[in-house]
Amino acid sequence: MSASAPVMIDVPAGSIVLRDARTKTSRTVDLQPFRIARAPVTWELYASVYMMCVPDGQGGATPVHSVSWLDAVAWCNELSNRSALTPAYTVNDDKVDWDVTADGFRLPTEAEWEWACRAGSTGPHYALLPDVAWTSADDVTAPQDVERKQPNAFGLFDMLGNVWEWCWDYADPARYADYRVFRGGGWSDKHWDVRASVRRGTMPGAKLDDVGFRVAQGAVAEAPGQAAQGWSHCADQERVNLTTVPFGWTPLRR
Repeated sequence: MSASAPVMIDVPAGSIVLRDARTKTSRTVDLQPFRIARAPVTWELYASVYMMCVPDGQGGATPVHSVSWLDAVAWCNELSNRSALTPAYTVNDDKVDWDVTADGFRLPTEAEWEWACRAGSTGPHYALLPDVAWTSADDVTAPQDVERKQPNAFGLFDMLGNVWEWCWDYADPARYADYRVFRGGGWSDKHWDVRASVRRGTMPGAKLDDVGFRVAQGAVAEAPGQAAQGWSHCADQERVNLTTVPFGWTPLRR
């Protein structure tokens, strides 16, 4: 990964089953081809797009972290602008719309992320976990430089471990309002959390020291507003509009 642009990998079309542990449901998603970065966004790349210095105490090849989902969205748009591509997002305060016809950089959908992570594998990991992921078993105290462990079959590094990675999708709008998903597990997590199917979520403005992101790219629909790559605005709204909301849940109303 250079200081000016991420190295992008072509990911083939395919089909993946996504499972939701809370609702005990699953759905099959058919994916169009897309591109995804070979490694998480590093501090060097993140800083170079904003034409600033790498913050003190951060290694240039270390995954950027302590950036919110909203920060990641804004950075994707800035990278698109600097690359003469159409930005994927329209941002109005904390409301973000995705133009699925745009060729700019963006966050992967959950389905894209898991398909890219698995790279044809079917188990919890695409190889032996110590060979591919930084976890608590490595006894490290911070994120590690990218591309130091083995890649998966698509040539992608650090899909598991090191830092969790923001995705586009809501975590569960019926229960957790506007929480967004992150995937992959982090450097301080036990092995049971560092699996291809594990999903977590938090507020889009939250900044956590083990959460970063990697970029995807590719226009995946012919018209704005269409469903794409396992995501649908209409489906999000249907998930919100429960007839009865259990006590303590915080439904999203938009």
